[in-house]
Amino acid sequence: MQINLPEVLAEVTEQFARYERALTGNDVAVLDELFWNSPHTLRYGAAENLYGYDEIQAFRAARPSQGLAREVVRTAITTYGRDYATTNIEFERNGRIGRQSQTWVRMPEGWRVVTAHVSNMAQPG
Repeated sequence: MQINLPEVLAEVTEQFARYERALTGNDVAVLDELFWNSPHTLRYGAAENLYGYDEIQAFRAARPSQGLAREVVRTAITTYGRDYATTNIEFERNGRIGRQSQTWVRMPEGWRVVTAHVSNMAQPG
């Protein structure tokens, strides 16, 4: 298994950057594009569990478009071979620390998120 082949890492890093820009800019079309259009796709959010592309797409369409900015504090992207990758970030939004993890797979149409998880860390005290 080849880990972090430079050209594959560059591809995933580029797609992840597109995702982050689309997320904070509420570009729903790009977000929809980057999630695998399948009933097998899932996204566990900070307050929702979404099973299948249709539920994810409906959530994105209904989500408020304000208050989406966040500061990415740390990023870890790892590719495994040529067709599989994970992206993980820590972020800060409104004084809270959050985490996001995604699994990306190269599909015939390009790199797509097949699973995602977002959570907030408990505040001390």
